[in-house]
Amino acid sequence: MQIIDNKALLLRTRNPRKYAIIPKSRVLGNIGEGLHEVLVHWGLDEARVLKNLGVRNVPSPIEAHYEWPGRYKPFAHQRETSAFLTLHRRAFVFSEPGTGKTLSALWAADYLMRRGDVRRCLILCPLSIMTSSWLADIGRSIIHRSAVIAHHSDASRRVKMIQQDYEFVILNYDGLPLVADTVIKNGQFDLIIVDEANAYKNVTTRRWKTLNKLLTPKTHIWAMTGTPASQSPADAYGLARLVNPGGVPSFFTGWRDKVLYKATMFKWIPKPDANDKVFAALQPAIRFTKEQCLDLPPVLEVDREAPLTAQQSKYYNLLKAQLMVQTAGETITAVNAAVGVNKLLQISAGAAYTDNKEVVEFDCTPRLNVLQEVLNETRRKVLVFASYRHSIDTIMTYLTKAGIPAEEIHGDISATKRALTFKRFQEEKDPRVLVIQPQAASHGVTLTAADIVVFWGPVTSVETYLQCVARLDRLGQTSDKVTVVHLHGSAIERKMFKRLSDRVEEHAALIALYEEEVVGRKNAV
Repeated sequence: MQIIDNKALLLRTRNPRKYAIIPKSRVLGNIGEGLHEVLVHWGLDEARVLKNLGVRNVPSPIEAHYEWPGRYKPFAHQRETSAFLTLHRRAFVFSEPGTGKTLSALWAADYLMRRGDVRRCLILCPLSIMTSSWLADIGRSIIHRSAVIAHHSDASRRVKMIQQDYEFVILNYDGLPLVADTVIKNGQFDLIIVDEANAYKNVTTRRWKTLNKLLTPKTHIWAMTGTPASQSPADAYGLARLVNPGGVPSFFTGWRDKVLYKATMFKWIPKPDANDKVFAALQPAIRFTKEQCLDLPPVLEVDREAPLTAQQSKYYNLLKAQLMVQTAGETITAVNAAVGVNKLLQISAGAAYTDNKEVVEFDCTPRLNVLQEVLNETRRKVLVFASYRHSIDTIMTYLTKAGIPAEEIHGDISATKRALTFKRFQEEKDPRVLVIQPQAASHGVTLTAADIVVFWGPVTSVETYLQCVARLDRLGQTSDKVTVVHLHGSAIERKMFKRLSDRVEEHAALIALYEEEVVGRKNAV
């Protein structure tokens, strides 16, 4: 296939008649050996028809007729993903976390909006990435489009946001049932993007049924997840029913019997050809691994928002007020700034230590849920760095209850036991998660079995931050890309992560943060 002047596609075929259904096409003639040349106008409608006719590698006109707006130039794999999405009304994107799926989907949506194929887009995603990922990426790319996060404790406020004319409406999964009737009545959402779509694997949930109710034969739906059917071939059923319903039986039991066989009364085991059947059901799909994205930076930093609970917010604000009174009229030093910042970080992380060294626990369920989201998005091992010992206890308790094999490293673990734990993490299947106190991870430790590192909260030293990342980003790492995930719920955490990413010297940064957050004084650092 050849592109002619960015206006037409030149094909060679033995059956030119089948292209006669395309109005803007013309048979040029017989070129010998039974081959004919056919010229087809290079438009999106024509490209889609060619795709449906079985022509391989049909290019999308987005490649020639779109300027890719925004702060960043798209990587080659992002352009290919965007092009793929424009050619498919319903599709999967199975690329790994950190490969830029969000921007690819936004560029594709913007292109379809410019053509008039899409009026409004509904984005469904975890609460933790509504702002830090989707809204932020809209601001980095298609800033000319209007967008809103329809999230509020008052459902009527969400309804009002949807009733307005925002082109992109961002909702969390469990917020959709509260406004589904309004979305249906509005009737203008031509495109639904589902991020971390494995949340819709179960067709019996209210979440799945609500989304399915929104879909019409004309609705575009793009489902994105890096881990389709990660636990069992049966998990593919819910996703396929949304995107490719013709690829699976009408009932779950029919699909289960195709991919699993009953070993015992309560145990089902995948059939030998289960993966092939899952692959066929989850189509059309595109996937890039981080190793394939040679143009990505070696370390990718991702922010995930984990909102403070009402209890945390209350004591966070009380402490801020107390610190403000204590520092009134005094010169702020690095020492007292560090103490104040540390106390605010403790509340955000889920446990604060009193002057008597007693522990005051706070509910941090949102942060645990976000950690679970990260674990759901990868099949590989994960490192979690948590500065406070009580946070490690909280994380370990949660992972144990969830049935996720995990081990911990902190100051109370002997050097011998640490070495054995590190060895198991590197060489054996379990543990899948290693929860580490940053100070307890020595500079020489290699933990390249993981390619994702999660910071439960920020550390106060740039050197410590870099050393934590270096446990993965070093010789022996089989993945070309390492992803660093920042969990944050308070202003102080967001600002600290920003300074860590920018490699701002820590002492000056602490004073600046303290003045900005507690005293309300802006600082240039």
